[in-house]
Amino acid sequence: MRAGVTLLLLGLLTVPATAEPAACWAPGALAHRAGDERVQKGVKLAHIAPPKRELADYSPLPQRGAVRRVKLPPGAKLIALTFDLCELPSEIAGYQGGIVDFLRQNQIKATFFMGGKWMLSHRERTQQLMSDPLFEVANHSWEHRNLRVVAGSALSDEIKNAQLAYEQVRDELAAKQCVGADDRTPARAPRRLGLFRFPYGACNAAALNEVASQGLLPIQWDVSSGDPTFTQSARAIEHHVLANAAPGSIILFHANGRGWHTEGALPGIVAALKAQGYGFVTVSELMTAGEPVMTATCYDSRPGDTDQWPRRPAPVATGFGWPWQWQGVAQTAAPAFRTR
Repeated sequence: MRAGVTLLLLGLLTVPATAEPAACWAPGALAHRAGDERVQKGVKLAHIAPPKRELADYSPLPQRGAVRRVKLPPGAKLIALTFDLCELPSEIAGYQGGIVDFLRQNQIKATFFMGGKWMLSHRERTQQLMSDPLFEVANHSWEHRNLRVVAGSALSDEIKNAQLAYEQVRDELAAKQCVGADDRTPARAPRRLGLFRFPYGACNAAALNEVASQGLLPIQWDVSSGDPTFTQSARAIEHHVLANAAPGSIILFHANGRGWHTEGALPGIVAALKAQGYGFVTVSELMTAGEPVMTATCYDSRPGDTDQWPRRPAPVATGFGWPWQWQGVAQTAAPAFRTR
């Protein structure tokens, strides 16, 4: 297993060179813009068709389950921060640029799991993330459907269409022939996505098999920040993450307009983990540093908890945990908070 995962990761970390061009983005264009974080519901522009094109070549992987965390050598203290950028069929989700600004300003590596439709509704932001050497990008399905309860072409298309969206946006970036985030290096991005995260953290054997057959490695997490719950304050998020993070942890956040207090929690989390001697790496880098811990199924904090979705769609405050069935908590928040 270790050898197979290592070969995949070497491919993810290898990026082709391009020609020297002008800057892709004017000074300040990478920074947060007020209003970008808002989720727009019920708008016509939310209905986006996947690109009509052929997928880049890939090789299927053996189905071994999902990566939950990584067992590191003794003394190694590495952690992977991950941020989901998902978008439902009837909305245009947000982009929390303040989170990305913080990561860039502090040179914190991270992995972004991007929905395919989100990539097409946020083309420029997707290109900025995929071309930034600090960041890794990965597949988070097309329209964030629960892959535990879909089958057949609906299942395969949720995975494939996100790949198509990425490859389309990547080609558009390459056509610009411009310099990327550091204003020196030509903008570049991996040829295809190699990691996958299940919407709602829910899967079954058929979904795991389909992901592997499309050449993707499923990535879960062992620490959920609980940030889509509006009542989860920045202080509560910080407390929960710091109480549960350990060497080799994969930590889940959101940056799609539903990481309600994530931006406020991150500075304290990063400062405390640095003080404890931790370094921050992408998920692929974390896996190359140790042995991925695989599970035969998908879950949030205990086996079976994500199998309950979507029986209780309303948001439920649970202290520090995240009841997954209501990830769209912003949809049911009090009216005063519906501008996000």
